[in-house]
Amino acid sequence: MPATTAVDLTDPDLWARPDTPALVAELRRESAVHLTDTVDDGPVWSVLSYRHSAEVLRNAAVYSSEQGSLLGAGEGNVPVGSGRMMALTDPPRHRELRAPANPFFSPGAVRGASRGIAELAASIVDQAVEQGEVDLVDAVSALPLSVMCDLLDVPEADRDMVVRVCDVAFLGRTPEERRAGHQQLIPYLLHQVMLRRSDPRDDLISMMATYRVGGKLLPIEDVVLNLDNIVVGGVQTVRHTAAMGLHTLVQHPDLWRQLQRGEVGMDSALDELLRWTSVGLHTLRTAGRDTELDGRTIRRGDRVAVWVWSANRDPEAFDRPEEILLDRAPNKHLALGLGAHYCVGAPLAKAELGGLFTAMLERVAAIEPTGPVTHNRSIINFGLDRFPVRLTPR
Repeated sequence: MPATTAVDLTDPDLWARPDTPALVAELRRESAVHLTDTVDDGPVWSVLSYRHSAEVLRNAAVYSSEQGSLLGAGEGNVPVGSGRMMALTDPPRHRELRAPANPFFSPGAVRGASRGIAELAASIVDQAVEQGEVDLVDAVSALPLSVMCDLLDVPEADRDMVVRVCDVAFLGRTPEERRAGHQQLIPYLLHQVMLRRSDPRDDLISMMATYRVGGKLLPIEDVVLNLDNIVVGGVQTVRHTAAMGLHTLVQHPDLWRQLQRGEVGMDSALDELLRWTSVGLHTLRTAGRDTELDGRTIRRGDRVAVWVWSANRDPEAFDRPEEILLDRAPNKHLALGLGAHYCVGAPLAKAELGGLFTAMLERVAAIEPTGPVTHNRSIINFGLDRFPVRLTPR
C-alpha cells in the first residue's frame, strides 16, 4: 500500500504554523513519497526527499510540465498556456521558448547591470530609512518592479501606470485584486508586443516579439503569455525571498551581525537564505508514462508535486538542515529549480537580492518590528503580505 498522509500539504495555512518543520520532517522520515488527497487537485504524489525531488525535476522525459507546473488549477484541468509557455513546456520546445530570454538574464548581462541594480537598491533603502516606519514588503518590492520595467524598456510616461498595475497584479491582497491587475497588464503587454514587432528595440519585449522558431514568428498570444510569466516570476521570487530573508535576519540578530562584520560572503549567505525560505514551496509535474519512484508505482497521468521546502531541509542532503548556516558549502538547494527548468532569471534575482541586502546592511543599524507579520495564503510563492518595521539608520 502507498504511504498516504492525512495532512493536506496544499493547505496554505499549514506553512505558517510553528510546528510545520517537525511535521514535515516526520512525514519525510516515514516515506520519501506520499499520496496526498488534496482538496482542489484530488490525489497527488507528494515528494519530500531531496534525492527523489531531484530525480523528478531532472527527468523531463518522464515527468512533464505541460499539464501544469503548479497545483491549484483543479483536478483534471490543464492551464491555458500548456505547450505555449516556458513554464508549461518540455524540451526541446522549452529550450526554443527560453532562447530569446537567455541573453537578458545571462551572468554576463547581469554583471553589466549590477552597478545600476546596486544603486537603485541603495536609493530604495535610503528612502525607506528616511520614512522610518515602513512595511518592508512594500519597500523591497520596488526593486524588482523597477528592474523589470528596465528589462521591458517600458516608456517613462507609462512606468507609473505599469508599476501600479504590477503592484496590484502581484501584490494584491486577494485573488480577485491580483486577477484584476493581470487583466490590465496583459492588454498593455499585448499592445507593446504589437508595436515592437513592427519597430523593434534592444529589449526583452522586442526580442520575444521578433523571435522566430523554424522560420516562423511566435504567435503574439504566446509572446504575451511568456512575458507575463517572466514578469510574475521576476517580481514574486525577489519580493518574497527578500522579505522572508530579512525577517529571518531580524529573528536571528547574530546572523545580521555576521553579515555586517563581513564574516561571511554575500553569495553564500544568499544561497542559504534561498534554501531556508524556499518561497516557491512546490513544483508540479505529470507522469508521462508508468514509472516507479521510491518503490511507489506512478501511473501515466498521475500528478507529482515536488515539495521544494521539504527537500531543502532533508538531512540526507544537508548537514544540520534546521540551522541557518550562512557559509554553508556546498549548498545545492532546489529553491531556483533544477534541470531544464532551472530559473532563467536566477543570476538577476541574486543580483537584486544581493543589492537589497547589501544596502540594508550598510544603511540600517536595526530593524525593529512594529507589529505582527502577516503571511500570505499561498502555496505558490509563500511569503509575507505585511512586515511593519522601524528602521534605525546606521
